[in-house]
Amino acid sequence: MGELAREAEISERTIDYYTKLGLIEPETRTVKNYRLYSHETLIRLKRINQLKQEKYTLEEIRTKLDEWSGVSDEEKVKEKLTSLEIHLQQLEREVKELQPILSQMKPSQVNKAFTHLMPQSMACIEALRILLTHGPFT
Repeated sequence: MGELAREAEISERTIDYYTKLGLIEPETRTVKNYRLYSHETLIRLKRINQLKQEKYTLEEIRTKLDEWSGVSDEEKVKEKLTSLEIHLQQLEREVKELQPILSQMKPSQVNKAFTHLMPQSMACIEALRILLTHGPFT
């Protein structure tokens, strides 16, 4: 369990908690009753961490994991791409809402606002670029 905790970058106590909640389960147990987890459990823990960062509750995470368990990889990709498309449409609307406000600001104020947001925005743009150039679309 210690190795799994290190790989997943969470505490052993969290692994115990997730096991008690049924979010993860050991593959087998040793003769001394130690829990052994599979590589799929590590992937599942990484999904849980990602969803927690996206502010999902543990109950919502359980529901999502259950949904993903019964869904093919193709359906998962389609669902995620649809979600990204919805987010991009929302961002487009928000940018359009900002245009009148930005046009009334001084150039120094606009630069300051963009400088603060630029690292986060560039990381997002780079992730999309990688997906589009190295993903299944090429």
